[in-house]
Amino acid sequence: MQFTRKSFSNLAALESGEDSMAELQGGGPLAGFDDEGKESNASLSEAKGKRMVFVSNHLPIKMTRNEVEQCYTFELDEDALLVQAAKDAVPEDMTPIYVGCLSQEVPLEEQDEVSAVLQKQHNCYPVFLGEELKENFYKKFCKQQLWPMMHYLIPLDPLSKARFDGSLWSSYVRANMAFVNRLVEVLWSLENDFVWIHDYHLLVLPSLLRKRFHRIKCGFFLHSPFPSSEIFRTFPRREEVLRSLLNADVIGFHTFDYARHFLSCCSRMLGLEHKTSRGSIIMEYYGRDVAIKIMPTGVNPDRWLSACSWADTQWRIGELRAEYKDKMVLIGVDDMDVFKGIELKLAAFQEVLVHHPEWRGKLVLIQVTSAPRASGKDLEELHAYATNLVQSINARFGNEEENYQPVVWLERPVPIYERIALYSIADVAVVTATRDGMNLMPYEYIVCREAAAAPSMMVVSEFVGCSPSLSGAIRVNPWSIEAVRDGIYAAIRLSEAERGVRHQKHWKYVRDHTVGFWARSFIADLERMTGEHGKMQCYDLGFALDTFRMVSLKSGFKRLVGVTLEDKTSPLVVLEEDDAYVEVLGKLIEKGVDVVLVCREAKTAADFGGLSPETYAALGIIAESGAYLKLPNGGYEALTSVDLPMEFIEGILSNYTHQTDGSYVRKLSKTIVWNYDTADPDFGAWQAKELVDHLEGVLGGLDVVNNKQDKEVLVKPKGVSKGRALGRVLENGYDFCLCVGNDRSDEDMFEALVSDDVGDDVGDDVGDDV
Repeated sequence: MQFTRKSFSNLAALESGEDSMAELQGGGPLAGFDDEGKESNASLSEAKGKRMVFVSNHLPIKMTRNEVEQCYTFELDEDALLVQAAKDAVPEDMTPIYVGCLSQEVPLEEQDEVSAVLQKQHNCYPVFLGEELKENFYKKFCKQQLWPMMHYLIPLDPLSKARFDGSLWSSYVRANMAFVNRLVEVLWSLENDFVWIHDYHLLVLPSLLRKRFHRIKCGFFLHSPFPSSEIFRTFPRREEVLRSLLNADVIGFHTFDYARHFLSCCSRMLGLEHKTSRGSIIMEYYGRDVAIKIMPTGVNPDRWLSACSWADTQWRIGELRAEYKDKMVLIGVDDMDVFKGIELKLAAFQEVLVHHPEWRGKLVLIQVTSAPRASGKDLEELHAYATNLVQSINARFGNEEENYQPVVWLERPVPIYERIALYSIADVAVVTATRDGMNLMPYEYIVCREAAAAPSMMVVSEFVGCSPSLSGAIRVNPWSIEAVRDGIYAAIRLSEAERGVRHQKHWKYVRDHTVGFWARSFIADLERMTGEHGKMQCYDLGFALDTFRMVSLKSGFKRLVGVTLEDKTSPLVVLEEDDAYVEVLGKLIEKGVDVVLVCREAKTAADFGGLSPETYAALGIIAESGAYLKLPNGGYEALTSVDLPMEFIEGILSNYTHQTDGSYVRKLSKTIVWNYDTADPDFGAWQAKELVDHLEGVLGGLDVVNNKQDKEVLVKPKGVSKGRALGRVLENGYDFCLCVGNDRSDEDMFEALVSDDVGDDVGDDVGDDV
């Protein structure tokens, strides 16, 4: 049987077979595709080949404007992470494409010309937002609201700019939609184009893109932290963000902590659970498998080693070595940001000089501070506090006669050659960020010290993404001034031999885990996870971000259409209990169809509102997980004579109920259930596992089942099952059976069908996928 592979705006279209929504909307280069997302013009696909489309807020372009000649010059930023990833990881048969915003907005009349130049020279496709939208999107929403929340900061001040603003959220969505509209122009082949989205500026882009192109091959990597569920649940648009990320095929995080927080949010807010498969973390979302990848980024050691030999670099190294001769140099390189912990570093450095006076005149901290990327009262106060502290330390411990300045505060643009020189002469690197996504500064420092044939040593905050990979560094809690002080003191007293051992360990990691290694691994997973996208059957539901869902059906799924029950001599329909079914039961029974409902408990005619006594009499019921059976036109019979020791079991369940808020006991005639669907997801699952072990240890001859999907522990007599009850029904002989289940506990019914001759008429495919 052949089935159409097109998208539908709702599942009614799936039933009728109507094509109510084309795969691609709005024309563009993809408008000429056929129903399977393949180009009708095969030569176009061959000419373009495979492409990796890197999507980020900022294009990796250095842009300058010549006001005299009224023109722009563009240069590809060779140090940008995405450019290095493209050069080191994108296969030869794949072309890298870049989509993003420029550092400056371009007047409307010049945008076409600028786009043409960037496309031709650098394979870059700029997104033009306009000054107002860019201001609201980037500076106000991303930097003032999203950035603090992603770094675990909840705005308590009612006048804080970090408080959620619905109008700024609308600007954020509109900006993401502008990226979609640009991608419509960029993408040529759903088969050959891969889209890799980067960072928190574009969190809703996967949903917007998936809604436009259902079979898009899309990955997302978050370069910032992902907060714990207790923080993220405060965000008013939390579900839209989670569901959007799940519309990507691979979601990447720097550390396991960030991935764990994301999985916890999905469990607690969406009720979704993950599974592991051969070392990979997989989450099923509306028929698609979404991979959760944990992979920290790296640097390009070869480029840094090459830069160490530049003439400018060597000249600056010579100057610095002469200036800081006989000094122990600490280096810090940070943005002026409330999460970088600059003031904590300065306070800890001051404590070292206070408690260890022998280091006065010998210890120097060079702090390179970049301009802030946002603005606000908190940054102004931080800057004032830090600069005052620097002045205080230098005034207290400095010595003009000996030309000794404890803190060298460099608050200016530092060219890369000078930064390399500073790394090369620094004995210890100090990172005290209170929360940071990755922070590649320690990796850069390690490479520069390797080039200088000198060992590296680091004091690193345990709250930065690179911390787990630096096993030889001294890890500290930056909030503890004493811990940072002691860490710095331990680092500067470490022997040369011990530093060398730790440096070699770090250098081996940085050399092997490069930016190319990171990108190749992500691209390989993206290709693997999207290998079968061309065979997917896709149907979409809803229109807005909060309601959009794309249902994906596997290539083996068979749609049950064209079946006329009147043509069957003895049809049977088995359905899970649901109020929505009641109104159609009478119609089915009137047409001579035997209907069996699977119910939690044995129900009478009075329990079914609106059901006539005649219809109820003709209805079959499987109750209490198969402990009771009412055949069509028959009465109830017990399929087991075993009675549970209810009082004993209920005593155990009551104990767990008292200890687990949100759980409750449902006691029936032959079975008893402990339900934890409204309890804390993690604690409920722990208690359920413990309860199963407890019951299996004290109960013999009984089945104890933990149904994780329904979040309940079921105790029943041994041998009782829905499949066994359905087997009794099938003894009446049927030439057609439709059986619909809604969780794993219904699998034994499908097995009963497959083992019976009636199963041949439907087949395994329907039973497995319904």
